[in-house]
Amino acid sequence: MPLHYIYLVLAVAAETIGTTALQASNQFTRVGPTLLVVLAYGVAFFFLGIALKYIPVGIAYALWSGLGILLIALIGFAVFGQRLDLPAIVGLGLIIAGIVVIQLFSKTATH
Repeated sequence: MPLHYIYLVLAVAAETIGTTALQASNQFTRVGPTLLVVLAYGVAFFFLGIALKYIPVGIAYALWSGLGILLIALIGFAVFGQRLDLPAIVGLGLIIAGIVVIQLFSKTATH
């Protein structure tokens, strides 16, 4: 895997941790999760910024946000017991399809 995709994966992982902590912060009333939100989002934007040296912003953001949405939906289900209905599952499937199309067919994925 090229290094710039590793940076993007690190950005996605940090963003996912931050969003999970955001849910756990209980609207910023719990100090520990609130501090984790700030730290994780800082790390996420740091690595996203590095990835943007090599990946066009539109492609990087599509991958970052799409993968983050998928991971958060899975964490919401596994950790917080949040259920998805059929339209939500279909929508997530379309996000996956979009990521696959970008990776397999886009000539602008990296420059």
